[in-house]
Amino acid sequence: MLFGRVVVARTFTARLRGLMGRARLDDDEGLYLPGDTGIHMLFMRFPIDCLFVTRPDGTGALQVVDIREHLRPWTGLVVRVAGAQGAIELPASSVRERGVRVGDLLRISPWP
Repeated sequence: MLFGRVVVARTFTARLRGLMGRARLDDDEGLYLPGDTGIHMLFMRFPIDCLFVTRPDGTGALQVVDIREHLRPWTGLVVRVAGAQGAIELPASSVRERGVRVGDLLRISPWP
């Protein structure tokens, strides 16, 4: 398990709000934004890493197509990532610490 708690932003409002207003993410926490091909860091208080992923395949796996590390609050911006059909926002430095690479397959499973 790479991350223990990844919340899925299922609604337009949840995706629009994202992590704005949060003080931080726990080390094992993330936010999955299905359908998003870019993100902004406006109104953010802390840096993040972001995995850009494909839509889930037949097995539910998401493939990492791009990685952006240590996006800074207010100034970080990723307009559009080709091939991406979702984004996973994670604590800064967690991608490097866990060794996630482009091409990796990830699965988001329901929390028991």
